[in-house]
Amino acid sequence: MSVDPLLNLYDSAWPIRTYQTQNPPAKFVFAQEQKGGRRGMALDSIIAHGCIISGGLVKNSVLSPNVRINSYAEVHDSVLMENVEIGRHCKIRRAIIDKDVLIPPGTEIGYDLDEDRKRFDITPSGIVVIGKGACLEEHDGPVPVDDPS
Repeated sequence: MSVDPLLNLYDSAWPIRTYQTQNPPAKFVFAQEQKGGRRGMALDSIIAHGCIISGGLVKNSVLSPNVRINSYAEVHDSVLMENVEIGRHCKIRRAIIDKDVLIPPGTEIGYDLDEDRKRFDITPSGIVVIGKGACLEEHDGPVPVDDPS
């Protein structure tokens, strides 16, 4: 993801050959300028085709095809595999989330490793790993409601 990466995916002298499903291009939606407004944005990240960043923020992360980041969610320093959906107001940090996982609205992962350890695997370096198709329970606490849509 850096400007001059050690593994340069854009090096035409070393092409990567793989099968890719035909998906629409990645989409970043909402650019509300007012304070607290939604803004779909990804910084220093690799975003695959079919992803939708819908009013959320992605930083220093890799998103595989067909990932959706919903409004007010934040994803930092993470790898999300295919068909992951991050609910509204989620906060994800230093996580690897395998295919077909739905993270319910308001969930925080990677901020309290003792709490995360009760539900997920954690690497020795503190990365939270969530397995393929994991079923997470709905968030018990209140989810901020600052946007009715």
